[in-house]
Amino acid sequence: MANTELDRLTSGVPKVIDPAMHAVLDYMTAGTFLAMGFAWMNSHPRASMLAFMNGAAVLGASLFTDYPGGVWRRMSFQMHGMMDVAQAGLSATGPALLGFASDAEAQFFHGQAAVEAGVIATTDFKAAAA
Repeated sequence: MANTELDRLTSGVPKVIDPAMHAVLDYMTAGTFLAMGFAWMNSHPRASMLAFMNGAAVLGASLFTDYPGGVWRRMSFQMHGMMDVAQAGLSATGPALLGFASDAEAQFFHGQAAVEAGVIATTDFKAAAA
């Protein structure tokens, strides 16, 4: 049912991202979040923690997805799409939940959430994994 709703919400958007490209974007996103986690370790511990949480979520989903770049391939690409929605939500709401929505660091998370929404909308989650 959730995949049907995601399909409905993004039906008018061209699906230009295939599973292989999505995997590349996922690993780049995980690396970016993890790098920011290290960058903020001493200067902003809450932003650092949220960055590590997001990085781990993206990396974990990537490693377990049945797509190029997946290592253990236990999760379908469609389920991965739903996890992407949850992770984007974490990135968008995390600064407020952790009490730093008005700090400059929050903008990184809001930007990442917006980019993730675009990636989700333009990914063909029905494509067969290679």
